[in-house]
Amino acid sequence: MSDRLRRRGKVARMSGILARLWKFAARPRPIESPGHPSAAKRRPEKRTHNLFEAAAAYVSACAEDDQDGIDEAATWVSPEALSFGVNELACRAVIAIARERDESPATVARTLLGLPAA
Repeated sequence: MSDRLRRRGKVARMSGILARLWKFAARPRPIESPGHPSAAKRRPEKRTHNLFEAAAAYVSACAEDDQDGIDEAATWVSPEALSFGVNELACRAVIAIARERDESPATVARTLLGLPAA
């Protein structure tokens, strides 16, 4: 195949791509008006929660005896992820309290659970 034919093929492919791009860019766009909000405004944004947000909401709801909050937080992540998040929150809380009280984490954990000192 000669260079001239090869170049002509590239030009034809390139012009096809440009034609499709031009067609896409020239499409009419919906106009926003007070009576017709855009699609992004009509659809509520679906927010995803991470396991730490779910754990914080779940534990807070448990502490406040809020069954609706417990049920909602439990749907945000899988039960395994929620369990991991609650465990991580408990560990961090025990460590923070132990540092405040200048006690060992084991002593703080036993005290929080109402267990006798070991």
